[in-house]
Order: sequence, then C-alpha cells, then structure tokens
Amino acid sequence: MTILHVEEQPIRSSEDVVRVRQAVRARAVQSGFSLIDQTKLVTAASELARNALEHGGGGTMRLELLNDGIRRAVRLTFEDHGPGIADVALALKDGYSTGGGLGLGLGGARRLSSEFDIVSSPGQGTRVTIARWR
Repeated sequence: MTILHVEEQPIRSSEDVVRVRQAVRARAVQSGFSLIDQTKLVTAASELARNALEHGGGGTMRLELLNDGIRRAVRLTFEDHGPGIADVALALKDGYSTGGGLGLGLGGARRLSSEFDIVSSPGQGTRVTIARWR
C-alpha cells in the first residue's frame, strides 16, 4: 500500500469541524469517490471531529490518501488527549450518549466506514481511525 498524500488539521473549534468536512470532501472527490461514498465519509468525519472537540477538548485529524494498486482509500485518524472512554463497547452501541445526543456518533461512523479502529482508555485520550475504500 502506498500513501499518496498526508495532511493534518487541528480541531479546536466548530469552524475547524467545518474545515475538516471540507478537506475530507475535497480529497474524496479527488480520489474519485461517488457522491454516496463522499457523503458517508464526510458524515463519519463530521461525527468524529465533533466528538474530538466536545468530548476530548479538541485534537487533530490526520488525512491520508492510500493506493493499493487498483483501489484507493481515504484514511482518517482523529486523536484527542481528553478523558478517554472507559467502556468502548458501550460507547459503540446505538443510543448510548454522554452528551445528550442521539448516541449515533461512534457506531454510525463505524457503519459508514470500510475500516474502523478505536483505541481509548480513561485519562489517555482517544484515537479513532477510519478508512473508506473505492
């Protein structure tokens, strides 16, 4: 697998969440994703960026364009140094929310992605990596 492009974006404000969405959409278009796949990727990115801001106190998004010869992917890594997640399995369940929302963020992002990985522990922050292949 070859990494074709890497960029990082800070997530410190609502405006940064908008910039993350714009960057993800632009790179998905550049990579030839369909409108449906663009929307899935941007929706997942928006949820994860918002989580990093609201629950993690801010963080970063790393965006990578990947190529494995015949397929392309956009891989996104969201990282924060917030309080972490005590029970990741519970946090992935639909309906679970610590912020009063619908509780669709992490589980929804997982369903919208081809690949999903989360690493989190109390006091250590959270890192979520997703990829969508075309």
